Amino acid sequence: MRTLLKIIAGLLLIGFVLVILNWKTISRLQKVNTMFEEDNIVQNFSNMNKLLFTRQLETNSRPYIWQENLQPLPEFVQVDGEERALGKNLELTKATALLVIKDGQIVSEEYFLGTGQDDKRISWSVAKSFLSAMFGIAVENGDIKSLDEQVIEYVPELKGSAYDGATIRNVLNMSSGVKFNEDYLDRGSDINRMGRVLALGQSMDAFAVSLTERAREPGSGRQYVSIDTHVIGMVLRAATGQNVSDYFVENVWSKLGPGEGTYYLTDKNGIAFVLGGLNMRTRDYALFGQMMMQGGQWQGEQIIPANWVASSTAGSAPADVENMPLDYGYQWWVPQDSHGDYFAIGIYGQYIYIDPSAKMVIVKNSAHRDFMGAAPSGKGFILENIDVFRSIVDHYDQDG
Repeated sequence: MRTLLKIIAGLLLIGFVLVILNWKTISRLQKVNTMFEEDNIVQNFSNMNKLLFTRQLETNSRPYIWQENLQPLPEFVQVDGEERALGKNLELTKATALLVIKDGQIVSEEYFLGTGQDDKRISWSVAKSFLSAMFGIAVENGDIKSLDEQVIEYVPELKGSAYDGATIRNVLNMSSGVKFNEDYLDRGSDINRMGRVLALGQSMDAFAVSLTERAREPGSGRQYVSIDTHVIGMVLRAATGQNVSDYFVENVWSKLGPGEGTYYLTDKNGIAFVLGGLNMRTRDYALFGQMMMQGGQWQGEQIIPANWVASSTAGSAPADVENMPLDYGYQWWVPQDSHGDYFAIGIYGQYIYIDPSAKMVIVKNSAHRDFMGAAPSGKGFILENIDVFRSIVDHYDQDG
């Protein structure tokens, strides 16, 4: 009996030591598992550096100073042909920020739910469109020879994975064919397994390589799967010989004049979480949007090739396999009735909406836990948000 008690005591001691040694990892995983709970979500979305590994994006550039021409937002907007109170809509969708740019000037800037101008807000999948812009630079520089090359020509460790046989264009278009469950509300989904990879300090590259099942042949249909963007990041790293964080700062971010404190979420190896890990001020999302609206130019310099801006924001992807009523380009979304407008989207209600014809950019940040739920019109919150943005554009276009 005494021997048994000693064994039990020894096992308990070992367990205690293991918990102490891994306490940061355990704590990080617990925070990730409760990240989206109602009491935590707003605070978490402005403080992701307290939850996961990060890398600061340091620039020596002078912060850009926006000109302001503040005007009231419209009181009412048109959503699916019906008049809605804009304030009620922002409340319903748990907006934390709404910033409107017209002709390069801030015409409206509002912050909600206790957040403010200096909050560093999580991009979620809006980051995909930033990566697309970087990729366009690599194509222009000749680091990427052709979008019709296979990804394994740049990342040979993907041989034998579900990406073996997919072209770069397939992956940019979200038509890689990889089998991947993107259900954010299913704890056992692939997207949530990927979140635990980050929390546990494991390798995102290894996670991508581990995916071996296909849902369909590459290029035969579009299905939005976030891991495709990580693979694009792997190709960019291999082609340029730089990590994405440094490439972004050198080629884009240092040239725009963002405020301090921008950072990427990373895995433990320092690999940027390119599919959703940028964190910055709302005004800095607008900087990027304004550059795109200007055809990739910023203060007289062509930052993103103009032909890439045009091609990446055109609806070139195959039809969506689930009949999603939106078109898709190279990591940008396009309305099916687009008049030249396009946008970036992140889960829980993050948007950069760009209308070049009106010379307008709208940035919205949110902490909308019901973003996948039924919107009042019945057509989904993404389409409703686009209606709201178009109404805001109409409001300022008429007044300006």
